[in-house]
Amino acid sequence: MNEVTSIDRTQREYSAAVKQALARAPQLYINGEWVDSSGEATIDVEDPSSGKVVASIVEATDKDIDRAVAAARAAFDSGVWREMPPVAREKIMHRLADLIEAHADELAELEAIDVGKPKGMAAAVDVPGAANHIRYMAGWAGKINGETIAPYSLPGGMMFAYTLKEPVGVCAQIVPWNFPLLMACLKIGPALAAGCATILKPAEQTSLTALRLADLVHEAGVPPGVFNLVTGYGHTGGDRLVKHPDVDKVAFTGSTEIGKLINRNATETLKHVTLELGGKSPVVVMPDVNPAEAGPGVAGAIFFNSGQVCVAGSRLYAHKSVFDEVVEGMAATKDFWAPRPSLDPEAHMGPLVSKEQHERVLGYIEAGKRDGASVLMGGDAPASDGGYYVNPTILTDVNPQMSVVREEIFGPVVVAQRFEDLDEVVRDANNTQYGLAAGVWTKDASAIHKIASKLQAGTVWANCHAMIDVAIPFGGYKESGIGREQGREGVEAYMQTKSVIMKL
Repeated sequence: MNEVTSIDRTQREYSAAVKQALARAPQLYINGEWVDSSGEATIDVEDPSSGKVVASIVEATDKDIDRAVAAARAAFDSGVWREMPPVAREKIMHRLADLIEAHADELAELEAIDVGKPKGMAAAVDVPGAANHIRYMAGWAGKINGETIAPYSLPGGMMFAYTLKEPVGVCAQIVPWNFPLLMACLKIGPALAAGCATILKPAEQTSLTALRLADLVHEAGVPPGVFNLVTGYGHTGGDRLVKHPDVDKVAFTGSTEIGKLINRNATETLKHVTLELGGKSPVVVMPDVNPAEAGPGVAGAIFFNSGQVCVAGSRLYAHKSVFDEVVEGMAATKDFWAPRPSLDPEAHMGPLVSKEQHERVLGYIEAGKRDGASVLMGGDAPASDGGYYVNPTILTDVNPQMSVVREEIFGPVVVAQRFEDLDEVVRDANNTQYGLAAGVWTKDASAIHKIASKLQAGTVWANCHAMIDVAIPFGGYKESGIGREQGREGVEAYMQTKSVIMKL
């Protein structure tokens, strides 16, 4: 289907506050102050809605990374944060959440310019989500407790045994480019609640909101060295962090390929590791659904954030009796999801984050066509003056051997397939290296529970998609990750257990 509406894809003018943020000198936040890099290299920041360079950030050197780690190590060892009364840590974290909300409009605009996502979406999802993560985790600061344990093999009254929950130490936190501010707060929230010291490295493509976050962390009163921010490339600065002997834990969200590399490198010093990696999430639509509801719902599962979501519903399995109606319902949302500049108030989907990602997604679409897939909708890039846009795409007539079915595209591309029976669709849904998330659409509550128990995924949604809440653990099966973030498990990932045994 060709584009039927004419859309002006000229990016809107930036606000005064954002212009000021973009004009800041490239620096790093280390030990409670903004400092110059020991080198001179910088990285251009592009607005993917126009393809134009709008700012620059520091490309951190090894010396910069070492300085940040040393600051975090000194702060942690001093006890300035971990020994602070929990109520005081909680108050500082709540102050940070308040500051994020106070600067919500500026942060949403920065995120839109940096990532390409619509400002309205950033304002409704990313910024409130970031504040919620900090606020929720603040509450855990005073609720971390060990327990007393009665020894099993010794007479009562001989020994007194108990456990302590202690912060793991210095944490390197490496976040992706699709939800930069939200992911940064998802990482630093539990680390701060646990009493750790952190070094945050945002993605080189999208560091703008992390820089502003550092300003707010400082203003909130987090002590020097407890939070540090370094910008730069993953294969240099990120790699140095992962291998650094004074880093106790690495938390990474990103591709499975890089996650495996980080896990291997972290093993050298037996670091604690949390990995939230790639996905190829199946969405199963049962025959009893109302296609008028399921179609738009399934479309949102893949086209939200231009498909640049680890849990995107990129594999659709619709029962043969409703398949045609469901994909027609998806196709009917074409105008709603038509890509627009990120500051366009009518935008629901923006451009992809970079030229590299633009070429990657279009390359997958072309590979699908060569392999025999049919394009029901989209399959191309709309007219624009330099932006990295791809039209929302539905591919049919696919098979499990195609790269578009097996591999994570990370773009607005769904592969739609028919199924006949439950065992068949569960088998096909699980036929992947990934296991991050899955969705089921049906009116039958019993079927939801039966299918959810059989799907190999860390999260299963029923009649919705990508409903993520900070109180609910999140993580993947198989090659989609190690460990869990959010909720109690998310805080415990930044703790270690000490047993104390005393003879009476």
